[in-house]
Amino acid sequence: MDCWKGAVSRSWIYPTVIICANGFFTTMRPSESFLTPYLTGPDKNLTIEEVTNQIFPVWTYSYLALLFPVFLLTDYVRYKPVLLLQGISLIITWLLLLFAHGVMAMQVVEFFYGMVTATEVAYYAYIYSVVSTQHYQRVTSYRRRGTLRSMFFHRKDTSEPLPGADKGVAAGSSHRPSSCQEEKSPSPAARGPTPQPQAGNARPHSHMLSVLLQLAKDLRDCYSSRKLLYWSLWWALATAGFNQVVNYVQVLWDFQAPSHSSAVYNGAVEAIATFLGSATSMAVGYVKVNWDLTGELALAIFSVLDAGSLLLMHFTDNIWACYAGYLAFKACYMLLITIATFQIAVNLSMERYALMFGFNNFVALVIQTILTIVVVDSRGLGLDITTQFLIYGSYFTVIAGIFLIRSMYTIISIKCRNTTVAAEST
Repeated sequence: MDCWKGAVSRSWIYPTVIICANGFFTTMRPSESFLTPYLTGPDKNLTIEEVTNQIFPVWTYSYLALLFPVFLLTDYVRYKPVLLLQGISLIITWLLLLFAHGVMAMQVVEFFYGMVTATEVAYYAYIYSVVSTQHYQRVTSYRRRGTLRSMFFHRKDTSEPLPGADKGVAAGSSHRPSSCQEEKSPSPAARGPTPQPQAGNARPHSHMLSVLLQLAKDLRDCYSSRKLLYWSLWWALATAGFNQVVNYVQVLWDFQAPSHSSAVYNGAVEAIATFLGSATSMAVGYVKVNWDLTGELALAIFSVLDAGSLLLMHFTDNIWACYAGYLAFKACYMLLITIATFQIAVNLSMERYALMFGFNNFVALVIQTILTIVVVDSRGLGLDITTQFLIYGSYFTVIAGIFLIRSMYTIISIKCRNTTVAAEST
């Protein structure tokens, strides 16, 4: 029995199954696909303009405001308290949806839902710390996002082995590229002193300052890698656009096929979209491709498909064509974000996963907030929903153009370098 328990604790399969099961039950929200019809229906009696321009933007603003504090909280108190906070926020969200009325009450709903999404860092933060690097591509395809260990508040001296290091960093050190931190300063002495918990008579704000300074230094070191910089750039740009589309697609569906006068299949479409996204994410775990050579080209090609899907959703009046465009859009995004996640993970030391993933999401939220203020909010342009999707399609067209140019440059550079090396060897 002890041998079996030991084998289970060392296996990458067991923690992956547990984490995925937790994610399944916390994200299984079948009524969410009908939120817009519910808010504009007889129970809440809100207008589509109030929902689009006054209520939904609050989620973006609260998510942005809460992400960084929750990130530091997760680093300080570890996982369980933050997961508990997520569960409480979900309960409050659904209770308010059931019993509260009015624009302000629904704005409070969006605030607590922003808390739910901000606290997802604790859920997404575990898997890479308990599996070896050879399984990163596969477990990323199962559990798409990043990792956290305690990087700042509970940081130990670099001479001490990190918990699970034999399963993570040590296991991968012989066969993967150096992390951004390791490239810049390979020895503990070169890295300088690590922030330590202050003595009891030290001022708490001094420790907080040292934490923030260390965070800024680590970010500078990580983004000094050009490869990580470009993958992170796509992550931030695409995630901002993806969040906007997912947040407002129900409004577009309700505009094209009003729920009070036609049959709607929002739930079925979301279920199929989730299945396709899961299938493409899992498929990535078994694909062997030279991502250094073709990764940016893949970002460009699938971003073109995303742009085409959104433009189709803008120009069509057929709800089924709109549904099809959404399915293609979500599948392409889930495929690419999975690739981006493990490409960043295999080039980082274990301590830097949450920092870089969290900062990428933070930048994405800043971009999304700008889009919301300018395009959606009634205090900005307050565009109608079909025009919004024209903007989103054009936005992904720009992303595709950026990475198409970048991919051509990368491929030509690698080909020229290989030709030069071959010529010198002969």
